[in-house]
Amino acid sequence: MAMQLDSCFGSFFLCIFCFAWFLTFPAEAAVRKYQFDIRVKNVSRLCHAKPIVTVNGRFPGPTIYAREGDRVLVKLTNYAKYNISIHWHGLKQFRNGWADGPAYITQCPIKTGHSYTYDFNVTGQRGTLWWHAHILWLRATVYGAIAIMPKEGTMFPFPKPHRETEIILGEWWNSDIETLVNRANKMGLPPPTSDAHTINGKPGSLFPCSLKHTFSMEVEAGKTYLLRIINAALNDELFFTIAGHNMTVVEIDAVYTKPFTTRVILIAPGQTTNVLIKADQPPSRYFMAARPFMDAPVPVDNKTVTAILHYKDIPKTVIPSMPKLPAPNNTNVALSYNKRLKSLNTPQFPAKVPLKVDRHLYYTIGLGANPCSSCQNGTQLTASLNNITFVMPKVGLLQAHYFNIKGVFKTDFPDQPPVPFNYTGAPLTANLGTSLGTRLSKVAFNSTVELVLQDTNLLTVESHPFHLHGFNFFVVGSGIGNFNPSKDPAKFNLVDPPERNTVGVPTGGWTAIRFRADNPGVWFMHCHLELHTMWGLKMAFLVENGKSPEESIIPPPMDLPPC
Repeated sequence: MAMQLDSCFGSFFLCIFCFAWFLTFPAEAAVRKYQFDIRVKNVSRLCHAKPIVTVNGRFPGPTIYAREGDRVLVKLTNYAKYNISIHWHGLKQFRNGWADGPAYITQCPIKTGHSYTYDFNVTGQRGTLWWHAHILWLRATVYGAIAIMPKEGTMFPFPKPHRETEIILGEWWNSDIETLVNRANKMGLPPPTSDAHTINGKPGSLFPCSLKHTFSMEVEAGKTYLLRIINAALNDELFFTIAGHNMTVVEIDAVYTKPFTTRVILIAPGQTTNVLIKADQPPSRYFMAARPFMDAPVPVDNKTVTAILHYKDIPKTVIPSMPKLPAPNNTNVALSYNKRLKSLNTPQFPAKVPLKVDRHLYYTIGLGANPCSSCQNGTQLTASLNNITFVMPKVGLLQAHYFNIKGVFKTDFPDQPPVPFNYTGAPLTANLGTSLGTRLSKVAFNSTVELVLQDTNLLTVESHPFHLHGFNFFVVGSGIGNFNPSKDPAKFNLVDPPERNTVGVPTGGWTAIRFRADNPGVWFMHCHLELHTMWGLKMAFLVENGKSPEESIIPPPMDLPPC
């Protein structure tokens, strides 16, 4: 018996009604069907109207509701002028890379006038994930939440909230973003920063023409609410807070955490965070607010986006209280927040950290500049891992692997940097060229991998949120400066490290992750700053099949888009 929830969008209360209906829906409803129509719609923000690409004419798009163990079918039909693909960010897609979505990695994009059905199972996951376009910069407007409930009869490992809502943080450009990006690429420079951040598609009342474009959430005094917070911004890590209220963090990237209380959270592009808030303050109106964190000399859109926490029966004429956000460059708040994140690690929800490592990888993250005769300064800004700028293929890598198509990629991505140097010393502004290639790292099925991601001072140090498709991983260590392989592993947390799908590498520092390569296929790994991804800060792992059919990639669907 299928369930269609596309109508569950609009006002907050309509969403609450739909969610309550979902909770009471019979357990046998194991197939959730959705129709995603990619359409262009005129939308106005900040006194500017422009056509944007949407799903079903909604901005943000519809929420996918499912329960752990469900099968989800999303039929996507493309009515826009752009080719499109959708990534289901954080869903593991076991053996089923065909449904993962990154264009030219696991599929070729869906062309105008064509359809493709994403068919996937939600296995062993519950919590908040999200979906977004995974081609060009279309995810600026093509994104939405995924809310996964636990299996029937399984409780949350925290007090049941009275209600819940999604808080999706995004970015808005007054001009057409694809036009801005194309113009910047021709000059070899980055495009302009966004004109505003948004909460659920709305910039908030601090911006011009935005009184009606302010998200508001009504609460009742004494009740507890669950916020599913998603950073769908393209290029900014964000601090988020609510005036006068504490937040209790209970989940990150759809993995339960040891609960802790905080006034502010830090959330990088691609990450999700579930928090509980109790409406325990004097009934009034309170601003929720978000603003970028950036502790490097890199330009960002540093304006503050707001929404309103509105206590029931309080007049809308009451001016909301404004919270105090950390300074945009407050590294101490950022580092101390991330140190508090730990897996729940209970018998029911264990942290299965690999203790033995089969493969040690060390990847340096660098910015660079390659010659470009037509560019403004004679160079094109670029980015690399181990000094390799990834070149996107013309054929999906998963298809090339599965059908043994020659000449599309090589499997010689290096495990170590080509030339060791003082990675986080003085800024390096010479010899910034990178090598270009479509180079993958081949990994044996079910082997354990430890990957250290090392920031460098090539042009500048900067924080980088890295997302690995197809897997969760454990963040076993992090530090400032250069990773020391003889000393730093002794300080790793191998008991209850946070389990994520997207992790921030600190500015001028390193992060160590571990995962078990138990998912055969071709899996993208990239910086989730769209600018850096475009510049080539990405690669892919080719995880080999195991010995049995149950440990091998499933055959592609019949309607897989042609290349």
